[in-house]
Amino acid sequence: MADSAENADFLIESRLADAARGAANALYDLGVAFSTGSDGVTADLIEAHKWFNLAALNGSERAMLCRADISDDMTAREIAEAQRQARAWLQATNKHRVA
Repeated sequence: MADSAENADFLIESRLADAARGAANALYDLGVAFSTGSDGVTADLIEAHKWFNLAALNGSERAMLCRADISDDMTAREIAEAQRQARAWLQATNKHRVA
C-alpha cells in the first residue's frame, strides 16, 4: 500500500512541476491518472476534468476528447467545479488563459 501511495505522490509531484511550466503532456498525464485511478492515484473525475481542460487549453486534442468523454459521466455541478478549479490553478500559476 505504501508503494502505491509513493508512486502516486511521485507521479503527481513530477507532473505538476512540468504542468506549471505549461507542458500539455504533463497536464494530460494528470488527467489520465485521475480519470483511470492509475499509478496509485485515486480516481476523481472532477480532478481529471480539470487537468484535461488545462491540457486542452494548451493545445492537446487528446485531452479535448478525454474531457468530453468523462463529461458524460459527470453532473453539471461537477463540471462547473472542475472548471472553477482549472481557473484557480491558472491564477495560482500566473497563467492568463480562461478555463
